[in-house]
Amino acid sequence: MARLNLKHLRYFWTVARTGSIARASEQLHVTSQSISSQLAELEQSLGTRLLRRHGRGLEVTDIGRRVADYAAEIFALEEDLLTLVRQQDKRAPLPFRVGVADSVPKSFTSEVLEPALKLAEAVRLVCREGSLVSLLADLAVHRLDLVIADRPLPSDLKVRAFSHLLGTSDLSVFGAPGLLRSLKGSFPGMLNDAPLLLPGRGVAVRPQLEQWLDVNHLRPQIVGEFDDSALLNAFGQRGVGLFTAPTALSAYICKQYAVRAVGRMPEISEQFYAISTERRLRHPAVLAISEVASQQLLTAPVKTRRRRG
Repeated sequence: MARLNLKHLRYFWTVARTGSIARASEQLHVTSQSISSQLAELEQSLGTRLLRRHGRGLEVTDIGRRVADYAAEIFALEEDLLTLVRQQDKRAPLPFRVGVADSVPKSFTSEVLEPALKLAEAVRLVCREGSLVSLLADLAVHRLDLVIADRPLPSDLKVRAFSHLLGTSDLSVFGAPGLLRSLKGSFPGMLNDAPLLLPGRGVAVRPQLEQWLDVNHLRPQIVGEFDDSALLNAFGQRGVGLFTAPTALSAYICKQYAVRAVGRMPEISEQFYAISTERRLRHPAVLAISEVASQQLLTAPVKTRRRRG
């Protein structure tokens, strides 16, 4: 295999990000023909297809997505290096790379990460989203400083890391005004036969929700399941179905999505964790977000739950 040509890699990365050679051509200020020919050279040197035709456009192959992820890290490091050189007389921002599991509410994530950007020491936040397993793999090889998740470190993963409880909240049920006007009765009976959006089966709180519905003899119509909390909330905003979210975020959820809280589930507990390779949290940005999380959620103390390794 020939040595990797970073110019070719940047062309591919730009195409993968923009979704087309034409848009990449505009960003890179080179012709589409030049990009196409250099993409072909990159694929030839790597010995694999990175892009394939899909209808009238292009889609990234499975290996292409992995190459694009590495390319993003390579060019982020390049930018760090250039920033360091440009700011020789200044103190470079402290990198803070955070992975956020798909199932963690985006409203919670933005609230707890914001303080990291307000420290006396400048911080450069790099935030990635994905499955918990893939994020923990990156944490293990120090591509991430922290992972925020809705569960502690799984016991079956051979990763040397520590789970720090950020806080706990029970759940509330929310609905768009138009949908609520069409439902009869009061909470929780109003859930019977009502359309309901559930978190996906991979989300930690899902079994508790199913048990709660069963114990209360409620039979809603499950009209959607979502691993991504933001997508679930967006469908809830459109009135497709009722949905649940942490009670601690009620004010934000109601304002952001123009919905109303209709009832509370105090029996259900949703927890959020900061998973790091540190037994004791030391990174100033991590300490800042743990403090805000403990104030925002119902459980204040931050403690270590589990260690693997």
